[in-house]
Amino acid sequence: MAKESQVIFDRQTVEFVTVGAEYCKWVEQAEGTPRRQLVDVALKLLPLLYLKASMLPPCETLGDEPLESFVTEESYEVVRLTLADILAERDDYLDVFVSDMKYSDQPITRYISEDLSDIYQDIKDFICLFQSGLNTVMHDALATCQENFRLYWGQKLVNTLRALHELRYAAPEEDEEEYPAEEIDDDLRPYLTEEDNDNDNDTTDY
Repeated sequence: MAKESQVIFDRQTVEFVTVGAEYCKWVEQAEGTPRRQLVDVALKLLPLLYLKASMLPPCETLGDEPLESFVTEESYEVVRLTLADILAERDDYLDVFVSDMKYSDQPITRYISEDLSDIYQDIKDFICLFQSGLNTVMHDALATCQENFRLYWGQKLVNTLRALHELRYAAPEEDEEEYPAEEIDDDLRPYLTEEDNDNDNDTTDY
């Protein structure tokens, strides 16, 4: 039990939970967000989420029972369709870092909205389990999320980050919609540099 507590209350774990919760809140409240605003915030949150996941203390599952899932197919689709609607014609991108590539000599078409939703599903399930307050459940949720990061959503995050970077910095000039500045949640400011915080109000066109 002491070892469980040591891992789940480790500073790196607490910081990952903070960033993960902010990511989930951002995705859930995305409806109505202008595309450029969505992309700008994603380019701050995703690298931070990757960093905090990569710094988690190592742990392995202790129980044999499968963990409860909280993201239903319906709630997943609501998130995915909301993001797809915002990204519109800029949603798809070509990806060569997928397992299906071994069966094809052509890049595979992927969707930013689907990637962000897949990451959300795993993080949301983890956050809900972690909020149970049960040490064994919290520990196994952390171990499962950490394993999924290594095998699944970590690579997906990096892939969609590349697509978002291209959308942010190489998009045609005709995409000129204006949007109000988006503030990063105050809980995340300790994890951002001074320069990052100063750039929250950057409204460069792309």
